[in-house]
Amino acid sequence: MFWQQMVNGITLGSTYSLIALGYTLIFGVLNIVNMAHGEIFMFGAFVGLMIAVHANVGLAGALLAAMATGAVLGYLMEVLALRPLRRRKVSELAPLISTIGVSIFLESLALRLFGAEAQSFPPVSSTQVFDLAGVKISMVQIIILAISCGLMLVLRFWLEKTKLGKSIRATSENIETANLLGIDTKKIIVLTVMLASALGGGAGVLVGLAFNAIEPTMGITMGFKGLAVLILGGLGNITGAMVGGLLLGVAEIFSVAYGVSSYRDAVAFGMIILLLFLRPEGLFGSKEQQGGR
Repeated sequence: MFWQQMVNGITLGSTYSLIALGYTLIFGVLNIVNMAHGEIFMFGAFVGLMIAVHANVGLAGALLAAMATGAVLGYLMEVLALRPLRRRKVSELAPLISTIGVSIFLESLALRLFGAEAQSFPPVSSTQVFDLAGVKISMVQIIILAISCGLMLVLRFWLEKTKLGKSIRATSENIETANLLGIDTKKIIVLTVMLASALGGGAGVLVGLAFNAIEPTMGITMGFKGLAVLILGGLGNITGAMVGGLLLGVAEIFSVAYGVSSYRDAVAFGMIILLLFLRPEGLFGSKEQQGGR
């Protein structure tokens, strides 16, 4: 029973990690919380569903379409909602309010386009279930874990080893210094927002597979969970986002298995609040990061 729930929790948590990575990338570079990330995640899920149903391209095609949709939405948000604010001396709360406006617009648009009813993904893989020493894991869970972990590992390698990845890291450390080093920070900001949004769109498809249901209002709940993971792992910390997402997923699953399902969110967020009392900067954060740049 314990190991079965652990597998279920890690599977769910890996999707939370992907969502949190989007928050982390944008916070690290722009030092803002993107409140529209949950709605971009939701849009990616619906586009992936539409592609899977009408184009019959399978999971790979649905995932790529969702990530492309997320990237496009991220680009439009950066150009229309964030860039104009950076050109003016505005309050630090202005970008936050702007992304809230984008989130409300995207949710209303989704209700208009897709309707208010929950929709399910069609079977995209074998329904086969494997029994490993008493622990049952389905093909869908294997696919979700493989894609989530694969995307996280590729992102980690790309940020550490490639020129563009190093430019993103330099910009997140100090944008003025990055400019002096010859980095085109304007392009880096656009790339970062698009990359973060693409990860969110891909996570939408995986969450749709995990729960077998998506709806236009799902972005709010999942967005808050991604935000919680961002804080839990440490603001702007990639490793923290990965580990924090897994912890949240495991906490939710165990609260359902050994407690009351209606309190799954309360138990998980209560754990985060308790941990932040003990370590306010997050699991992998530093006191310097907590103080802000």
